[in-house]
Amino acid sequence: MLYQLNEDNFIFPPVSLALTEPNGLLAVGGDLQSKRLISAYSQGIFPWFSEDDPLMWWSPDPRAIINRNDLRINKTLRKVIRKAPYTITLNTAFEQVIKQCANAPFRDDGTWILPKMQSAYINLHKLGFAHSIEVWQTINDDKTQPNKILVGGLYGVAINGLFSGESMFYSKANASKLALIALSNLLHSIKIDFIDCQLLNPFLADMGAVEVSRNDFILRKQMVINKPIKKNFWMSKELSLVIYE
Repeated sequence: MLYQLNEDNFIFPPVSLALTEPNGLLAVGGDLQSKRLISAYSQGIFPWFSEDDPLMWWSPDPRAIINRNDLRINKTLRKVIRKAPYTITLNTAFEQVIKQCANAPFRDDGTWILPKMQSAYINLHKLGFAHSIEVWQTINDDKTQPNKILVGGLYGVAINGLFSGESMFYSKANASKLALIALSNLLHSIKIDFIDCQLLNPFLADMGAVEVSRNDFILRKQMVINKPIKKNFWMSKELSLVIYE
């Protein structure tokens, strides 16, 4: 039985009631109010739907995560990091990042990051729950001042110590990978050693993502979601890349 949400009820059914086909579909309906989104992510639920679909809420089994110790930084990435060709920042251009993710040229099958989704997550960002990592390339032009161009990034939702990645983009090779490494470094600094990736795809698998059971994910989620985070942790700043051996 598929649970039907309405705009006045913010209660989700237990994730154990999610369908097996399609995998993880838990509920339909409701809206994208910030209060509902915060409630959803706190329970390991996320919205995902296409333009012609109703609003759908998911909690898949298995769930994709990246463990800190499994993050793959190959020789090519190590060379890029050592050359330091990019500047990486936190929460300095959230709206640019989400719009770039929605319009990424490699999305040949359309996007789920519709205008109303963008608006909802921009509101979450303003409330301090949605965050972005930006990768910038500095362009030096003799006729002008150096100009920074956004060439990669990612965004997601953080509820205390839980970070659920939503999407990423790149216009320069490896830029989105650097954003992911920077995010992992940032979380590692407060002893958070996994990122919720929701659904596995080839890019994430190449970076070391694995699938765990929904029960395992919910247990891990609960441990980090109860971890208090300092108010200034997500403040806008430049991030450094560190290779942990």
